[in-house]
Amino acid sequence: MDSEELNPVRWVGSSLKDLKSFPPEVKAEVGHALYAAQQGNTDPAAKPLKGFGVSVMEIAAPFDGNTWRAVYTVRFRGFVYVLHAFQKKSKSGIATPRRDIDLIHQRLAAAERDYKERQNEHEDQEKNR
Repeated sequence: MDSEELNPVRWVGSSLKDLKSFPPEVKAEVGHALYAAQQGNTDPAAKPLKGFGVSVMEIAAPFDGNTWRAVYTVRFRGFVYVLHAFQKKSKSGIATPRRDIDLIHQRLAAAERDYKERQNEHEDQEKNR
């Protein structure tokens, strides 16, 4: 797939602003994984997020004793939606905190609404040709 065929990235909520606050090394790792997703591939750093099925992926990037995470979905054909980007602060266990899971659910619903709106706009444009 050449660069003109990359699936566009859509940022949901504060995910872009949050990602921009990450250390440069972490941003590079997340960017590489998102680029792979845009190409229709899965970066080795990306794993399915438990409880969401195989189309919601989590990138966990350890750096300087901390873990940074970004969550995206390829559930909606032709787009990569970045749902959440955060630093995992819990010191006990590897599970994603409940508040982050709830936010991911909310943003996944927002991504679905956005995708449906885009599909409807596209269909309306096709009808008017």
